[in-house]
Amino acid sequence: MKSWCVLAFLWFTCLCRGSPSCPPQCKCFWRRAEVVCNEVALTEFPSEGLQKNTTMVTIQNTNISSITEDHLNATPQLQELHLYSNHLRSLSSHLLRGVPRLHTLDLTENKLSQLPTDVFSHAPLSNLVLKNNQIEKVDANWFPNNSNLTWLDVSGNLLSRIPASLLQKLSQLENLDVSNNRVDKIPSNVFSPLTKLERLNLQDNRLTSLDATTFQSTSKVLYLYLSRNKLSKLPQDLFQGLSQLKVLSLDDNQLRHIPTGLLDPLTSLDDEGLDLTGNPWLCDGKMKYLWRWLQKNRSKLFLADGITCARPQSLAGRSIVSLAESELEQS
Repeated sequence: MKSWCVLAFLWFTCLCRGSPSCPPQCKCFWRRAEVVCNEVALTEFPSEGLQKNTTMVTIQNTNISSITEDHLNATPQLQELHLYSNHLRSLSSHLLRGVPRLHTLDLTENKLSQLPTDVFSHAPLSNLVLKNNQIEKVDANWFPNNSNLTWLDVSGNLLSRIPASLLQKLSQLENLDVSNNRVDKIPSNVFSPLTKLERLNLQDNRLTSLDATTFQSTSKVLYLYLSRNKLSKLPQDLFQGLSQLKVLSLDDNQLRHIPTGLLDPLTSLDDEGLDLTGNPWLCDGKMKYLWRWLQKNRSKLFLADGITCARPQSLAGRSIVSLAESELEQS
């Protein structure tokens, strides 16, 4: 009996010694080569204890304030790095040089403001999230020529411009989120390189107008979000090339009228795929085009009864779809 116990103890000791190490305060799931450090008192990146075959690292809600190339050299097989809600203030210029397989980098909700040249040039990134930081400018030099990036999220920053030089390097983009920034102008044809773009989010900015060519080369866009800007006028041909569009949000802008024919190209809208609520619509004779379009396409409207007249006073608060055409003629 004693000999059996001794053998069992030795076997267990060998088994423990053969188990992969795991950084303190983190959880390791070695079957899928994943490390998770969530809501712990980390102040430095936990390089010690990481296995070289680690493919995913998630560090959330910690006090880490910096990350360098040396930290990531511990995980040369890394494919995904999620650094959500930490205190990162800077990134080293050659941060990704030691992780040549990294395809996803999430830096959401940190304190990043300025990033060094070439910071994202040393890994084949396809997904990059910089959401909710303090970035004032995006730099084309962050990326290599002919970048593999398909998903870029820079929402919730302090951006006032979208540079054409940046998008020229990102021709593979399928999703671009620039929402909740301070963008007040979009240069004509700035999205021309993005011929594969499917989702474009520009809501919660300061746009007052759009050039007629803005979406001319983005014929594959399925979802376009323009809510909560300051748009007061739209060019007649603005949506001319968007025949595949499924969802369009124009709610909470300053639209009083829209030009005749504006919505005609949007033949693929989903049911409830168009949101026009929250605009100060002027229900006069110039409203006839929109009124007729709404009557024919009511199923395409989100909250159809919420698209209401702001003026004239006699029609204020009335749902546009509920009006008779003669009421528009009289106002």
